[in-house]
Amino acid sequence: MTTTEMVKSLIFLCTALAACLALAAADWCQGTATFYGGPDGSDTMGGACGYGNLYNAGYGINNAALSETLFNNGASCGQCYLIICDGSRPGGQYCKPGTAITISATNLCPANDALPNGGWCGPGRPHFDMSQPAWENIGIYQAGIIPVLYQQVKCWRNGGVRFSIAGFNYFLLVNIQNLAGSGSVGAALIKGDNTGWIQMTRNWGANWQALSGLVGQGLSFAVASTGGQYIEFLNVVPAWWQFGMTFNTYQNFDY
Repeated sequence: MTTTEMVKSLIFLCTALAACLALAAADWCQGTATFYGGPDGSDTMGGACGYGNLYNAGYGINNAALSETLFNNGASCGQCYLIICDGSRPGGQYCKPGTAITISATNLCPANDALPNGGWCGPGRPHFDMSQPAWENIGIYQAGIIPVLYQQVKCWRNGGVRFSIAGFNYFLLVNIQNLAGSGSVGAALIKGDNTGWIQMTRNWGANWQALSGLVGQGLSFAVASTGGQYIEFLNVVPAWWQFGMTFNTYQNFDY
C-alpha cells in the first residue's frame, strides 16, 4: 500500500467513526458523575492520557477521568463532553438546576474489583470522575455522586496542536495534545528529513509510537482526527530536538 492509499484509508476509517459518533451524540445519554482531585483539582494532573500538566497541555481544570466504557483504551483522550445533572432520576435532588459544564477527557477511571460489578467505573457503566471544581458547577458537594446526562461536543482550544516527544534511540513516543474539533486522534504519521511518512500506532492514552531512528532529523507529523479531518504539520520539530521537549504548532482541527 502506498503512502497516499494508507492516508486515504485512515481518513475513511476516521470519517466512518465520526459518523457513528454524530449519531450517538444526537441525543443525551444517561450516566453518573463523581469527583476527585481536591478543591483546586490539582490532583487531577497527569493521568492515563499522558498529558502531564493539564494547564500546559491545553486542558485546564475542567477535566474528567472516564470509565472504561467511555475511555475506549485511550481513543477518547482529549474528547469533550457537555454534562448536566439529571434532576429526574434518584439523586437528582442534589443537582444545581440550570447549570452545565463541558469537560475534557484526560484520565481513566478504572473498575474497582473490590466492589460489586466493578463499582461506578465498572464494565458497561458510563461514568465521569470529574475534577472537583468542574463537578461542583452542576452538583452539591454533600451528594458525592449525581445522575447526569451527557453528549460529546466540539472542543474549543487555545493555540495549535502540540507534540511532546519522549522515548530513546529507536523508540519514539509522541504525546499529541490540545486538539480542537473532535478532540481526539484517530491516526498519526511521522516523517523525518530523510524518511518518507511512517505510520504510528497508539501505545497508551494519547501517546503514539514509532519504532524508527529519527534522532538528529527534523520531524513532521500528519494527524487524522476522529472527526475525519486530516492535517499535515510540516517541519514543526527542528533537527536539534531532544527527548522531553514539546513543540507547538499554529494549526488545529475544526472537526
